[in-house]
Amino acid sequence: MANIGEKVVCLIAYHIFVMLFVWSYWKTIFTLPMNPSKEFHLSYADKELLEREPRGEVQQDVFRRAAKDLPIYTRTMSGAIRYCDRCQLVKPDRCHHCSVCDKCILKMDHHCPWVNNCVGFSNYKFFLLFLAYSLLYCLFIAATDLQYFIKFWTNGLPDTQAKFHIMFLFFAATMFSVSLSSLFGYHCWLVSKNKSTLEAFRAPIFRHGTDKNGFSLGFSKNLKQVFGDEKKYWLLPVFTSLGDGCSFPTCLVNQDAEQASTPAGLNSTAKNESHLFPAKPLRDSQSHLLTDTQSWTEISANTEKGKVGMSNPALAMENET
Repeated sequence: MANIGEKVVCLIAYHIFVMLFVWSYWKTIFTLPMNPSKEFHLSYADKELLEREPRGEVQQDVFRRAAKDLPIYTRTMSGAIRYCDRCQLVKPDRCHHCSVCDKCILKMDHHCPWVNNCVGFSNYKFFLLFLAYSLLYCLFIAATDLQYFIKFWTNGLPDTQAKFHIMFLFFAATMFSVSLSSLFGYHCWLVSKNKSTLEAFRAPIFRHGTDKNGFSLGFSKNLKQVFGDEKKYWLLPVFTSLGDGCSFPTCLVNQDAEQASTPAGLNSTAKNESHLFPAKPLRDSQSHLLTDTQSWTEISANTEKGKVGMSNPALAMENET
């Protein structure tokens, strides 16, 4: 490059992309996956009871007691409470057991060998930014190298070994750009639909059946659930995701018969009309996505007064690892 201004611009842009790429990659690797909180773990007495009593009726009673006050709405294929026998806990919604990490991961997306870490609730935003900045970095390299790549084929470069470096650099940057663009585009689609990779391949199951869009709240709220409310932090690899990873607002067509926190006015919704499911949060931070409705805590408190002896059906235990 002969123009000094062009050199300065390219150097500044290059180092910005490198800094953001390394920062997001570092955060994706070294951010520990979040595990279910202690509310979802069985008590010591319940664990001893499960070991002493092999009868299914006793196990059903244990899981009924453990799950009745937890904000869980997803089930196994047989309709049972999702339970992890390795971690000995009731699985929160969107939580899965990672066979590589040997632990349950909140809102698990996948275990990524390229970062040697599970991608889940705690680092999914970092993973998205890592894909975005690595794609921009490769596109920048390919774009700045293009003119010299053309000169290589037109014999416009000096006959030195450096010209082969230019050819290799262009091909490598272009190939990585193609692969990264497809992967980044796929995860952008997942964010817009509020799905994880696991949920895209196997839709979550609720009491009323499978619902592939059960967690979708609309494009804007889906985006905020991953990137947070403050847009000034969206492009920075700092944690801003909403909620605590243990419970999520849902948009269901039918009510869950086992959860008794539904106002009477919501029972008459039309079949095709979705509404925000009033889950009971573990922490108040989860109500950020429901600013246009009553908070889950208020809904639960109001309906608790009018609740009349609602009995839970038997919950069969089904182990999932």
